[in-house]
Amino acid sequence: MNQAVRKTTQILDIGYKKTCECNGTNINCLTAKDWLKSQLGVWQFTYEKRDVRDKELHPATFPISLAKKVIELFTHQGELVLDPFVGSGTTLVAAQDSNRNAVGFDLLSKYIYLCESRLAENHMFNNAKQIAIQDDARNIHKYFNEGTISLIFTSPPYANLLNRKRKNKSRRDRNNSQLNKVEQYSQDERDLGTYDIEKYTEAMGDIYESLLPLLKERAHCVINVPDMWWENQRITIHVSLIQELRKRGYEFRNTIIWDRTNIVNNIGIFGWPSNYITMGTTFEYLLDFWKPPKQ
Repeated sequence: MNQAVRKTTQILDIGYKKTCECNGTNINCLTAKDWLKSQLGVWQFTYEKRDVRDKELHPATFPISLAKKVIELFTHQGELVLDPFVGSGTTLVAAQDSNRNAVGFDLLSKYIYLCESRLAENHMFNNAKQIAIQDDARNIHKYFNEGTISLIFTSPPYANLLNRKRKNKSRRDRNNSQLNKVEQYSQDERDLGTYDIEKYTEAMGDIYESLLPLLKERAHCVINVPDMWWENQRITIHVSLIQELRKRGYEFRNTIIWDRTNIVNNIGIFGWPSNYITMGTTFEYLLDFWKPPKQ
């Protein structure tokens, strides 16, 4: 089941309790073999036909397989997953595949429509529900009762990384369709992708502080981000978010590296021969937090 909702502030009618028969102390439905695979600190993924690769549809997507692995690691079937910046809807598709309830929010109606179309094409039949809602992430806390969400997973805007003309310095084929384009999602004043790192970090802190009461105790919150280069300086988005969410009540648990080298082609020689720079296109961070148990 899936549906779209346009800006309502009533509590959503959606399941959040597990429907599997796993032991009460288990944090997921994984076998010991699959659990072992997930303990490696560097993950790789591949794209499939259902993945959105067209940057005209969305400029910054991630594979369904990534979202599915996070969802299956930190939830049971039937539990509730939240994506505060749902974009193209990959988290919802992965939740549908995994028989998890899920809700995704986005400012832009075009991405809500994209979510709807992807969910409709998936044709998965289970008892879970996936919902896409057009609203500001700052309003999410109005849609849920406290202690009902088992996982927050998202790839948020990366501060103002996309809000500048593309120079394609990291690409061997520089003169492609992205050259000199501004790929930022919107210029809406609420859009975190228009903020510098200081304003961005504070806004993310405000949003995630409002989401913390919605999480169950020991429920995880995973954020996918890279760092970026700005005027020849490394802007450590991942460090800023770790520090900010700690201040807002989250406990930082793990750093997982998403190794993207198997899906990146034609990397340019960036910085050669005098300026060594590690390419953000080849890896990103999966920052794993949880809601700490009460003392």
